[in-house]
Amino acid sequence: MHITVKEIHSKKDIREFIKFPHKLYKDNSNYVPVLDSDQYTSLTKSPSLEYCRIRMWLAFSPEGEIVGRIAAIMNPRVNEYQETKRIRFGWFDFVDDIEVSGALLRKVEEWGREEGMSEIHGPLAYNTWGRQGMLTEGFENTPPANCLYNYAYYPKHIETLNYSKQVEWIQIKITANVGVPDKLKRLNDLLLKKYNLRIMEIKEFKRDKDLLMDFFRSYNESFRNIDNFVPLTVPEILKIGKDYMGMLDPDLTCIVVDQNRRVAAFAVCFPSLSEPLKKAKGSLWPFGWYYLMKGLKKYRSIDLMLLGAAPEWQNKGISSIIHTYLATRFKELSIDYAITNPQAEDNSVYKVWESYEHVPYMRRRCYIKNL
Repeated sequence: MHITVKEIHSKKDIREFIKFPHKLYKDNSNYVPVLDSDQYTSLTKSPSLEYCRIRMWLAFSPEGEIVGRIAAIMNPRVNEYQETKRIRFGWFDFVDDIEVSGALLRKVEEWGREEGMSEIHGPLAYNTWGRQGMLTEGFENTPPANCLYNYAYYPKHIETLNYSKQVEWIQIKITANVGVPDKLKRLNDLLLKKYNLRIMEIKEFKRDKDLLMDFFRSYNESFRNIDNFVPLTVPEILKIGKDYMGMLDPDLTCIVVDQNRRVAAFAVCFPSLSEPLKKAKGSLWPFGWYYLMKGLKKYRSIDLMLLGAAPEWQNKGISSIIHTYLATRFKELSIDYAITNPQAEDNSVYKVWESYEHVPYMRRRCYIKNL
């Protein structure tokens, strides 16, 4: 196929960029469309753009039909933090034609070389809060709303184009309604007492902006050593707080604080919104808002979004406090199953979930190539 690749700037073209996957996946029952309005904000008004630069391209067939898209991200903060010289790609979707995928990636590679980068990697967003990782296993499953989905030909294309694995993430599906033995509950009560810790009421957390900042202090410190991580900035934290913190459910959230009200460990879960988002088809109107509100109130499955502990509290067993709290609530709520967030293969903290009845669910990969 002879294709044309065009860099885009206008609002109209960016909206076409956002809508392209809806057409590409229209016959795929596992694709989860995120809200178009959220995508537009992310691409044009994200606080990450205070330090990142982004460029976007669309690929067109000879007939003028859109057949692919890609975004390139220059993130100087992560390069400084990780001591690398890398350009990122994301928002990468394409028809099953390697001329299309190859032409799109070459645009990012060219920009990377112009900027003096030595490597290209992705799919990634601005930071680890965004959706990342190309699906390599689990195509038959529906992903959590915060995770990418792609066809099975995607990794075949990128590997043919000489990209290799940088990091691999796994997701598992956990039977969530089994609870925990009373003996473990008593053990965790002793841990709380021993370290003078307590589980904070979510209402208390929501009304204190300082606690929000301390939560993300703990988040930044907890994940500081993982691949491709960069600490969130204050504007990014405030935007996340505005978008998500009001939605925290006390039955699905556990925040452990020390005697000084500093966040020691945390776990955040959300009702699975994948099916409501499928019904919404990328828009809150006319009925998307209804599907989402219903999904937040009535659910039998959940997504395990965040789990971490500040460095000074790691390896002290307090992650079991979080697991006990959540597993107890899951049984009380008759939650059928939970899907874990993508976690690196060697992440020992998340291996705790493997002690529950579980099955493999998805595997995804960040690819890398020398420039």
